[in-house]
Amino acid sequence: MAPYIYQQAFARNIGWVTPDEQAILRGKRIAIAGMGGVGGVHLLTLARLGIGAFHIADFDTFDLANFNRQVGANVSTLGQPKVNVLAAMALDINPGLQLVRFPNGVNEDNLVSFFEGVDLYVDGLDFFAFGARQTTFAACARLNIPAITAAPLGMGTAVLNFLPGHMTFEEYFDWGDKPDLEKALRFLVGLAPAGLHGGYLVDPSSINLKEQRGPSTIMGCELCAGAAATEALKILLQRGEVLAAPRGYQFDAYRNKLVRTWRPGGNRHPLQRLAMLLARRRRPGEQT
Repeated sequence: MAPYIYQQAFARNIGWVTPDEQAILRGKRIAIAGMGGVGGVHLLTLARLGIGAFHIADFDTFDLANFNRQVGANVSTLGQPKVNVLAAMALDINPGLQLVRFPNGVNEDNLVSFFEGVDLYVDGLDFFAFGARQTTFAACARLNIPAITAAPLGMGTAVLNFLPGHMTFEEYFDWGDKPDLEKALRFLVGLAPAGLHGGYLVDPSSINLKEQRGPSTIMGCELCAGAAATEALKILLQRGEVLAAPRGYQFDAYRNKLVRTWRPGGNRHPLQRLAMLLARRRRPGEQT
């Protein structure tokens, strides 16, 4: 077997990045919480970009319900810890990776270690992981770590960047200490003000915020990873336009549409308040 040489493994990136920029990416450390639908493909995409170090967190194991969208979910990995499976897959791409695993997920006890030396945070948490998401984004704001969230919505993605010196996650989504059901609604409405995905949902009953369930596609997850990795490249190399919240964008492959969004004040914006009111009326049984 030929020896593994980093420069050869990532030589085809050159042209879109310079050799010096590739060396910069190799020296960066990215934290990803969640190794499921989006988190796992985030890790593998960023590993193929040539990022040299990761902190990855997840407490869950793979089961059959993950097969439609999670890159680490296979018959051979059933019952195995997601963090271990994805770590092995990433190391198979780059055996020189500096990879720190957090097998208990991310929480108040390991938050300092999880973000130690990190250049960028990429959100891979489950939609309904409200506590962990609020904690991680608050830490990013406190530590001046740029953070990306790319949400898989239908067959597309909605992207928001939370950058130092700009609006924070909490300022945008306005969660506070509200009940989980209200956080779910605010997260869903805030992620994609354009709402491109809603028009082709064939079974609205598949979404139930109260029961914490909703449909998903692998296309959405993979589009998220491509978008988030591109934002990561721009942030880490400090070149290219990076939209910071309250600006964002949604791309929907099914609708063949790209919409840039801008909601000054985040969910406090009048249009967002109206969208949340309409969402509550559509789901009267799920109101808080």
